Parts: sequence; C-alpha cells; structure tokens
Amino acid sequence: MGTLTAQLASDGGPWRLYVVLYGESQWPTVRWERSGPVPTAAERRAALAGLGYEVAPGAAWSWTEDSRDPDDDSTPVLLIAAVTVRGRQGGAV
Repeated sequence: MGTLTAQLASDGGPWRLYVVLYGESQWPTVRWERSGPVPTAAERRAALAGLGYEVAPGAAWSWTEDSRDPDDDSTPVLLIAAVTVRGRQGGAV
C-alpha cells in the first residue's frame, strides 16, 4: 500500500484538511468552520479516519508558512501542515 500527503491549511479563515491526490480534480477534504484554534491532533486523526486514511507509522506533522504574495510581507500568512498518510484497512487508496 502506498503513501500520500495530507495537508492542513488556513489563511486566517476556516481550517481545511485534505489528502493530495495527484492527477485528480477532487481531493478528499474536511473543513472546520473556525479560524482558531488549530484543530488538535485528535481532531485531525478523526478527520483522516473519516476520509479513509491514517497517519503513516513514524510520520509527524511538519509546519510551514507561506503567503499569497511572497514579495509583500504585509500579506496574511498561510499556515500549512503536512504529514504522510496511508489508506486505512478497508478504506481509501
């Protein structure tokens, strides 16, 4: 069974967790209708399970920041977390 990347992102609005499926136009996604706090590890784990995935053994969430305009440091920060995932037994992938 292969692995994929899941990402959690927010630009100050709702948090979105999605599994990156290259070559697909629709990605499995969960959305939290809140701007804060960051969804907990337990919330993320449950959301992934609902999509048919789980964090791969030994994988850990890593965080980075970006912006819509990298040349303008006054634009809102986009927070992105990523983790390696795999399909759950009997689930997706």
